[in-house]
Amino acid sequence: MNLVQLLLRSARWLPAQAALAVGKTPVRSYRELADRTSRLSTSLLKKFNLAAGDRVALAMKNCPEYYELLFACWHAGLVAVPMNAKLHARELAWILEDSGAKLCFVTPDLETAVASGISVASADYAKLLSQEQATNPAEVAPDAPAWLFYTSGTTGLPKGAVLSHRNLLFMTQAYFADIDQLAPGDTILHAAPLSHGSGLYGLPHFAAGALNVIPESGRFEPEEIYALLEHWRNVSFFAAPTMIVRLLASAAARAPANLKTIAYGGAPMYLADSLRAIELFGPRLYQLYGQGESPMTITGLAQAMHAERRALESCGIARTGVEVAVRGAQDEPLPPGETGEIVTRSDCVMAGYWRNPEASAQALRGGWLHTGDLGSLDQAGFLTLKDRSKDMIISGGSNIYPREIEEVLLRHPGVAECSVVGRPHPEWGEEVIAFVVCRRSVAPAELDALCLDNIARFKRPREYRFVEALPKNNYGKVLKTELRRLAGDVAQ
Repeated sequence: MNLVQLLLRSARWLPAQAALAVGKTPVRSYRELADRTSRLSTSLLKKFNLAAGDRVALAMKNCPEYYELLFACWHAGLVAVPMNAKLHARELAWILEDSGAKLCFVTPDLETAVASGISVASADYAKLLSQEQATNPAEVAPDAPAWLFYTSGTTGLPKGAVLSHRNLLFMTQAYFADIDQLAPGDTILHAAPLSHGSGLYGLPHFAAGALNVIPESGRFEPEEIYALLEHWRNVSFFAAPTMIVRLLASAAARAPANLKTIAYGGAPMYLADSLRAIELFGPRLYQLYGQGESPMTITGLAQAMHAERRALESCGIARTGVEVAVRGAQDEPLPPGETGEIVTRSDCVMAGYWRNPEASAQALRGGWLHTGDLGSLDQAGFLTLKDRSKDMIISGGSNIYPREIEEVLLRHPGVAECSVVGRPHPEWGEEVIAFVVCRRSVAPAELDALCLDNIARFKRPREYRFVEALPKNNYGKVLKTELRRLAGDVAQ
């Protein structure tokens, strides 16, 4: 069960079909991509003397070489270690050391960040493609590691989730079962990092003989995205909620006729933003809830549910072949409606954390992945996320879920973004503080009135901190640890 077969099958079936494009220009056919993958596979094994299971890191912004190297690693029986190109040099160095990567490939913009890396724009890289083709891909066990996925590290050092060939094949098949049927000529646009969700969702598109398009900028630019949506047909893409918000706010915003699906996830999507996105894009939205430890595949809210505007405050139902439950403090199952930790099990769940048996045992106790997220299930199986367990606020002995307050604040037309955290309080334990990014001037009294009209008085923020932007990590997730520090440093 080698994932490279997803590419090789399409190359045999559709050799002349375009596999990769940059902007509006096709750059690799399936035959060409398979040929380059095979030659790189030979070089990895012979030139660098790598053996099955060795790790190869990819410190690369989005580019065609990313996928030929990813598939070459699998062709050779190696383990890919994709790294976010926006990470600091020290963060990249830490991942390289922790993973024990024997080799690292870089794009030119990261040559100084990883001095030992091989640039994909160099003559050395071109020489690797002059090797003879490998005769056959490596035989690998279904549970052999394929991808070391390093968590975003919002608190502490990131951990490497070991994702197997079985995990990623299950994720690919779940895409077909739950999100979209794909065909040759369909398109996926990689506006988000290939080292993350967008790169993973290339796999079902390669399996179907579809086209993978990388923006010329190599990053997310709303105006460029709208132009590409007009050029290619049947276009899908993965987006973090912050990307959708930027698309909605862009001066170029329009309803693209060629849009097939926007799969979004990676952070909560607030109801107000969901309604605005449906208004512009129509029912072409699929919300997914997953983690690096169960990539992209825990629950989903389908396009039809967006069309009905049903359960938009939830993140949908368990994906095909996936079990989801909510557990209490003693790991006991909780009945519908009660809030606890979300747990899941399926063939998508990681084998464990790389060289971290203690963290693996804690996360996978009892045969379930413990997500660290809080939520509740209703009678129909819809999962509603509350917050990360570490983000819950306890004030006066009552549990307060920041997302509930954030949803209310975002109803104000002057509020663009907000994030709620707890600040230590000598009497109540914690008090609620809201950080708010405004579109226009907003008075605290307006926000207070909105909260008092919609939630219990004890939940309303005791202070509104108006800021120009919320601190975020390289995946667009709000850094609540930083907000808690700011709230404590300047308590009034």
